[in-house]
Amino acid sequence: QVHLVEAGGGSVQAGGSLRRSCAASGYIYSGYCLGWFRQSPGKGREGVASIASYGTVNHADSVKGRFTIFKDIARSVLYLEMKSLKPEDTAMYFCAAEKSIGYCPLSANFNYWGQGTQVTVSS
Repeated sequence: QVHLVEAGGGSVQAGGSLRRSCAASGYIYSGYCLGWFRQSPGKGREGVASIASYGTVNHADSVKGRFTIFKDIARSVLYLEMKSLKPEDTAMYFCAAEKSIGYCPLSANFNYWGQGTQVTVSS
C-alpha cells in the first residue's frame, strides 16, 4: 500500500507564492505517474499538473506559467511550486500516484491519493 502525505498548504494573498510537497511511504518516484489535483466547493475535481516517470510534465492551461510540478527522486518527494496565486486558485489540493512508466496525462487513472490540504488565496 502506498501512502502519500502532503504538506505546505496555507493562506496567502493574491500574487503570493506557496510550495506544496507530497512524500510517499515507499520509493514510488521512479515507475510512477504523479499528479496534483484540486477541488473547490461546488466544483468538480480539476487536474492541475502531472509528471511522468521519465520526467515529462503537463500543466493545466489555468495554471500554465504560474505553477510548476517537479520531483526529488532521491528524497521521494513530489512538489508543486505555485506563484502569482489568484483567488480562483483557492481549493483543496491533492497529490496522486499511479504505477505507470508511460505517458502521464492529467486524465490518468490515479490509484493512490494524499489526504489533501487547503490553499486559500485572498484578494
